[in-house]
Amino acid sequence: MTQELKAAIILNTTFVHPAKFYINGFSNIPNVKYFYILLCFIYIMTVVGNVFLLSVIYLGKNLHTPKYMIVFNLALTDLCGSTALIPKVLDTFLFDRREIVYEACLSYMFFVWFFAGLQSWTLVTMAYDRFIAICFPLRYHSIVTKPVIAAVLLFEWVVSLAVIGCMAGLINRLSFCASLVIQSFYCDHGPLFRLACNDTSLNYIMAYVVVIAIVFVPLLLIALTYVCIGIALSRIASAVERLKALKTCTSHLILVAIFFLPFLGTNLAALISNIHPNARIVNSTLTHTVPSLLNPIIYSLKTEEVLTSIRRLCKNNRLRNWLIQ
Repeated sequence: MTQELKAAIILNTTFVHPAKFYINGFSNIPNVKYFYILLCFIYIMTVVGNVFLLSVIYLGKNLHTPKYMIVFNLALTDLCGSTALIPKVLDTFLFDRREIVYEACLSYMFFVWFFAGLQSWTLVTMAYDRFIAICFPLRYHSIVTKPVIAAVLLFEWVVSLAVIGCMAGLINRLSFCASLVIQSFYCDHGPLFRLACNDTSLNYIMAYVVVIAIVFVPLLLIALTYVCIGIALSRIASAVERLKALKTCTSHLILVAIFFLPFLGTNLAALISNIHPNARIVNSTLTHTVPSLLNPIIYSLKTEEVLTSIRRLCKNNRLRNWLIQ
């Protein structure tokens, strides 16, 4: 396609949308199929862990509280986020189906980023819950109620839908008249809009907006809540009581570290420098998949209420089996 034709297309605001894109994936890495087999194992364990946690919260009457509404939402978004990403990655590379229809590519990108955003803001909601519980313990049950948490979570879903929908919609105004090879392992936003041959300034701005909205603002809010928690704990005279209060935050702090540190590193490197495609693929894959795998394990093993509920459910199940026999 000549430069004159490209200019005519841009001037006439006619957008050139290809029928398909080609997802490149790794380049020049031997035995890469073992990595995809690892992803398959991660996905299976993610589904098992999150479905188990969702079932425990649903069946355990003692877990029908605002706090575990948030945990339920996190497990649900973990499950949906992994399902949006990993099965398609496995289908793309294990079965060598690297071509993807234009509309399917945009949908793919939307759902991966949508659930990543929900995971991030659910961690903020968890921080808010811990902040109220420690800083205003006497007013906790009047502030953190089921309707309030339901409204907060619904608001997060709606805002994430709007922001990520806008990000995906701006791709639709681009013309792709050169390379159609996406240098990533899925239809990632950055590698995709950089293939366009018309003005991508709005897409660059949107990329910064999304990273700020998903990473920096949530991380700042979580940091501020823990500063307030630290100040509140410093006023408690007993070291035993301080330690007991702090232990209620350990699971959340581990989740925050697991989610934000890799996500922050990967996206900062991608925004400020030309990260090698292979390094981006490895970092992005683990960033999107490992937190979803570890979250239910952390909440199952480190949270006393969940362990108590599991023991009760097992005891009731044994009693039911004994009565049937």
